[in-house]
Amino acid sequence: MSGTSLRNLFLKHLAQTSNTPMGLEVSHAKGIYFYTTEGRRFVDLVSGVSVSSVGHCHPKVVQAVQQQAQQYMHLMVYGEYIQSPQVLLAQKLCSKLPQNLQSVYFVNSGSEANEGAMKLAKHYTRRTEIITFRNAYHGSTQGALSVMGSEAWKQNFRPLLPDVRSLEFNNEAQLAQITERTACVVAEPIQAEAGIRVPQNDFLQKLRARCTAVGALLILDEVQTGMGRTGSPFAFEKYNAVPDILTLGKAFGGGMPLAAFISSNEIMRALSNPALGHITTFGGHPVSCAAGLAALEVLDEENLLAQVEEKSCRFREKMLAHPAVKEVRGEGLLLAVELGNAEKIQNFFQKTLQHGVAIDWFLFCNTAFRIAPPLTITHNEIDEVCATLCQCLE
Repeated sequence: MSGTSLRNLFLKHLAQTSNTPMGLEVSHAKGIYFYTTEGRRFVDLVSGVSVSSVGHCHPKVVQAVQQQAQQYMHLMVYGEYIQSPQVLLAQKLCSKLPQNLQSVYFVNSGSEANEGAMKLAKHYTRRTEIITFRNAYHGSTQGALSVMGSEAWKQNFRPLLPDVRSLEFNNEAQLAQITERTACVVAEPIQAEAGIRVPQNDFLQKLRARCTAVGALLILDEVQTGMGRTGSPFAFEKYNAVPDILTLGKAFGGGMPLAAFISSNEIMRALSNPALGHITTFGGHPVSCAAGLAALEVLDEENLLAQVEEKSCRFREKMLAHPAVKEVRGEGLLLAVELGNAEKIQNFFQKTLQHGVAIDWFLFCNTAFRIAPPLTITHNEIDEVCATLCQCLE
């Protein structure tokens, strides 16, 4: 099929969420690169929004997908069947988590993980109030949208969930608004779509303490930050604030659709009263779980997490050397490069595409661009892409 025909079919039959889609026709991807049908190569500094942490088409992940697909694909995922891809992935995941996070519920996406976590918290605590933070992003389904921290994205879809309150991230004084009627607080350990805003002055520890004091459950959304993106398996480890419920997605499936919410066995038992209190058709799909397990093994075998901080410093050093860069924020390989001007970002975005680099902006910060490459990126590749970025800044 000709490129023109495919492009026309894309515009005709796929629902568009912007008026100006990039329209790059992808033929294949490998490592930190993807390639178009015209033969152009792009450095992927987005990783499908932090999905492709072990690189595109990692041989071990591809092999795991192929082998599982040959054995069986879909069965009744949440029922009476014991399936080794689910069990082995849950076991390996829990081996990396604290003792209060040992029960895993697999779902398909980060939005669904957050939906399940909020539902679990309300049922377990028998409370109704949910507290979130401004400029937070937790997904686009109606429940997840209810705790999104921007009215501009919510106003066209109201009414949403009732009894939701938004606080300011890093505002310690507002933590007093978490009370005995609060079922849960939903927070990102690092606010990603706000432009990579990290907690200040032990904010997460103080949030943890307040939730404990009033009996509210703390849900930490690590859909973007989990699976090594910040240089530790989970970002909450950097801030010494263990959640009651943890949500994962994006990189968790190694490129396949997979997410989860994780809690204690005690809390998770709430979903069995009534029986089948939370169900899913495809959550924990065996092929996705096989890919997720392979991706976790790659992180360990290739010692990728130990390299993240050094790679992060290299990006910071190279980008801060350019006078147009005002600041580089973030942790590990989840960085925001601040230019201080929305028009500059739009112009810069077009320039980087012309020079073969795919970047992205943020939902709630239009003056910075995102750096979130596969964790497999090498030092030489960092030097090359930073040279290109600095050239585009000129």
